[in-house]
Amino acid sequence: MYREPTTVITAQPSADFVETPYIRDLTNRALDYIRAGFPVHFSGPAGVGKTTLALHVAAQLGRSAVLICGDHEFNSSDLVGGLYGYRKKYLKDNFIRSVLKTDESMTSHWVDNRLTTACQYGLTLIYDEFTRSRPEANNILLSVLEERILPLPTARGGENYLKVHPDFTAIFTSK
Repeated sequence: MYREPTTVITAQPSADFVETPYIRDLTNRALDYIRAGFPVHFSGPAGVGKTTLALHVAAQLGRSAVLICGDHEFNSSDLVGGLYGYRKKYLKDNFIRSVLKTDESMTSHWVDNRLTTACQYGLTLIYDEFTRSRPEANNILLSVLEERILPLPTARGGENYLKVHPDFTAIFTSK
């Protein structure tokens, strides 16, 4: 059963959003591209409302969304997921006083990140200021957008790839 992770937002139309005829036309064109299966890219100077428009378009789709903000320190595991933390198990058996038996084991735990969650459940990915991230971090998006397949590391376990959900959409913003 699918439970929404805490990173998922429910995009809802805002009562404060001012929709001029130009914005309505821009929104409708973006929705047409998304419905045709293409990602959308909003570009413009800082403060013009690219992110607000992306959230507005996502709300019009009526699906949940995930928001990622580009960063120069990003790597592909920040998008896909990785091994985080570990579980340590320590067992000390001193049943016989003169014999000490210890058993220690550590295992890492895989955690999916926002791109994997969006691809798996057909959410809308809003990648804000994606050009701030290094190109090698964004390389994973090529197979997601073109082949509709998300390659996964073997450390995740299971399949080596994830077939992207048909409802997955992507909205990018940049300067």
